[in-house]
Amino acid sequence: MLGSLVALIIFCFLGILLLVGIIGAIISVGAKHAKVTSTKVEQDSYLVLDLSTNITDAPPPIDFSDFSSTRLETLQLRSVTRGLDRASKDSHIKGLLLVGSFNPSGLGSGFAALSEMRLALLRFKASGKPIKAFLESADTRDYYIESVASEINMDPYGMLFMPGLATQPMFYAGLFEKYGVGVQVTRHGKYKSYVEPYTRKDMSPENKEDTKRLLDSLWGSLVSDVAKARKLTPDQIQSIVDKEGIIRPEVALSSHLIDRAIYKDVLLKELKEATGKAGTKDPFRQISFSSYLKLQESDISTAKEAIGLVYAEGDIVDGEGQSGDIGSESFSREIRRMREDDSIKAIVLRVNSPGGSASAAEMIQRELRLAREVKPVIVSMGSYAASGGYWISTYGNRIFADPTTITGSIGVFGIHFNIQKLANDFGVTFDGVKTGKFADVMTISKPKTEEEIAVFQRMVDWMYGQFIAKVSEGRKLNPAFVEEIAQGRVWTGKEALKIGLVDQLGGLADAINYAAKEAKLPKNYRIEQYPQKKDIADKIAELLNKSLPEESESKGVLGSVQKTLKAQLHELKSYNDPQEMYARMPLLISTH
Repeated sequence: MLGSLVALIIFCFLGILLLVGIIGAIISVGAKHAKVTSTKVEQDSYLVLDLSTNITDAPPPIDFSDFSSTRLETLQLRSVTRGLDRASKDSHIKGLLLVGSFNPSGLGSGFAALSEMRLALLRFKASGKPIKAFLESADTRDYYIESVASEINMDPYGMLFMPGLATQPMFYAGLFEKYGVGVQVTRHGKYKSYVEPYTRKDMSPENKEDTKRLLDSLWGSLVSDVAKARKLTPDQIQSIVDKEGIIRPEVALSSHLIDRAIYKDVLLKELKEATGKAGTKDPFRQISFSSYLKLQESDISTAKEAIGLVYAEGDIVDGEGQSGDIGSESFSREIRRMREDDSIKAIVLRVNSPGGSASAAEMIQRELRLAREVKPVIVSMGSYAASGGYWISTYGNRIFADPTTITGSIGVFGIHFNIQKLANDFGVTFDGVKTGKFADVMTISKPKTEEEIAVFQRMVDWMYGQFIAKVSEGRKLNPAFVEEIAQGRVWTGKEALKIGLVDQLGGLADAINYAAKEAKLPKNYRIEQYPQKKDIADKIAELLNKSLPEESESKGVLGSVQKTLKAQLHELKSYNDPQEMYARMPLLISTH
């Protein structure tokens, strides 16, 4: 026993030393990397932007950029646009090289975010500096960005997969019937189709009609932008897409979608010549985008007056919420703090959310209404600002949206599961006593009676009426007109502008500039972001968590199924409204 005790003490001591060593090594690597990236960019360097990343509105929950000189797994949109704008004026940067293919995850890399990134690339190009792109296996997102390039190159054995937009919702009604899971729904809005996968085996006619109109509008914006960049017409683009499906390099070249079909080594040789490295064994003069962003961080303003920038990205849930959620408690607390902070002169709410809990959305909106009484509250809509995402937006002094923003979906639903048949099939039964007719109304042990469903329907109808009233008041629209454009219908930002749901087309930078003007701020104001980057301890904890087996994902078909199921489970976890009422849009756009 004494030997075991001594061995345990030695093991713990060595473990502590090892942990201290790991922490020291991480800090050392971070400090070394910070030192390296603090040096100036070499003259005539190309900025290399690897698109193999996920573009998010909010800062990455864990920032590993200190420990990597290569690409980042996640890039924040505002950092990307500011980095490109800085590079366009940097005399050391000769041009930009775009490589790789996006790796979208969650609500990241949506078309509204890519549209803002694309505008920054166009500003870079307008400065007179070339943008070169190299495509291998590119999809719609990749080509939407790369179409702005001065020169588009494609691998002779590459492909362009840009067949159009589609959505294929998964329906569970048959599964629930087979295994005895009962589902009852209450909803208001004939287009509020979010509950259909749980009650139907296909899309309703109303759902198909609304979704088709939405996809047509979104696709039309994308094709129009691409056609303009390539000096083609939208009809020409559509003709190529419909004829080919998968576009091979020779077709892409003859159709003027690309400029050259060459191997990558040819482009690298040309870049060596352009940066003064011809005839050497050195690579062309370059700096990775992640390294360039580190230089940008040294320019953080220390001005006293600030704009509070709140990123509402993810599902809206009750309580504190987890990473990637919009927790009613945590976000309300932060908006309250910004309202009471006299150094923060305006608040910009950046929304990238399909919605979620209705009561959580109302709690957040309440704080925004209070903040609006003492300082400007400006809303910038990202890729999604629908249902609960629109609920929290509607009282903004001014609402900005991208043409491809998906918004609206003004409707409410409740969803009620029961496992009576499933339990009975396994020999499990339920019994009980109660002191009132509706004392067990929240149970999942039995289906809801007609009277119980009527209780929930009354609540849904009331909540829908509140939603209509808030939109009418916040947007100064006639309630009858709001009712007409509501019913759960989903709109693009371009359509929303026409019907008065938003005030202006523009990105996050436009919203910030407008807020600064409204607050009468000097040019040297600072931006205070929420959520903020986490510290070194959180980074280490995240590293340890990533090493756990359940965090790994398979590749190929199995990986796609795993990713889909993981997203569905996360979505189910967000159903935590205490009143079981939700304001959430029916679909997220997934495309190649």
